[in-house]
Amino acid sequence: MTRTIVASATREVVIGFDQPFCVIGERTNPTGRKKLAAEMIEGNFDTVIKDALEQVAAGATMLDVNAGVTSVNPNETEPGLLVQTLEIVQGLVDVPLSIDSSVTAAIEAALKVAKGRPLVNSVTGEEEKLEAILPLCKKYDVPVVAISNDETGISMDPDVRFAVAKKIVERAADYGIKSHDIVVDPLVMPIGALGDAGRQVFALLRRLREELKVNTTCGLSNISFGLPHRHGINAGFIPMVIGAGMTSAIMNPCRPQEMEAVRAANVLNGTDQNCSNWIMTYRDYKPAEGGAAAASAPAPSAGGGRRGGRAARAGAGARVE
Repeated sequence: MTRTIVASATREVVIGFDQPFCVIGERTNPTGRKKLAAEMIEGNFDTVIKDALEQVAAGATMLDVNAGVTSVNPNETEPGLLVQTLEIVQGLVDVPLSIDSSVTAAIEAALKVAKGRPLVNSVTGEEEKLEAILPLCKKYDVPVVAISNDETGISMDPDVRFAVAKKIVERAADYGIKSHDIVVDPLVMPIGALGDAGRQVFALLRRLREELKVNTTCGLSNISFGLPHRHGINAGFIPMVIGAGMTSAIMNPCRPQEMEAVRAANVLNGTDQNCSNWIMTYRDYKPAEGGAAAASAPAPSAGGGRRGGRAARAGAGARVE
């Protein structure tokens, strides 16, 4: 059984088909959040601290950490800021972290100070990226997210995206990196723009599980980009991708509707043994007054879409505001 092990200084998490779904909190990311980017540039990490604590309290299994505050000279600005952000977050919470950057120097700088065994986010099928990122993953013995696009961009053909994922797994093997340390992102397309985006990713996930035997992840909210009531779509998408074989996702754990879907899928998938986590979380649950009418009320606004580094460099998806 494929198992990807990530760890903080004090806690180990296993991503796998026989494990509870891994929720990677997306909120420590300034991309698309001008206020947060400005704060981080000024050395103000109050929002970073607040978001990190809230995401873990809401049930995040891991946290994604990104410091891409500007597209101007990121090679100069990002390494130091990512290190600073990473050190603050890992000093606050005990969950494993995902180091999220498109800047190789920033990833290496963060790996030097990261505690435990973080996940590197990410590498693509581009030769330049493969040659830059895979040696770092081998050197620091860390797993990596493999995004299914290459020099040609993102293909609308799921068979091509599978081929790119296979190429990355094979190239990683050349560096001595085992397939269980590759977490493939098959790239979720917006269902509002591509009507078969859901069927595409479900089919891709089954192939990735059965043929490559790798764990998988995605920017969850990409599926609902451009549609009203995005969280309803996201919540419906979660159990379907889990059923198809997805083992983690970068998402906003502070959305109760979506976390309920994750926890319910864990129960139905048999990864919440004896329903213990569901019972512990909802034993005192009481429906809101008004029943369905209350449930249909709009949720308070609090940004929640994915997402920064990867969406920008893969060319898909956008933030929820």
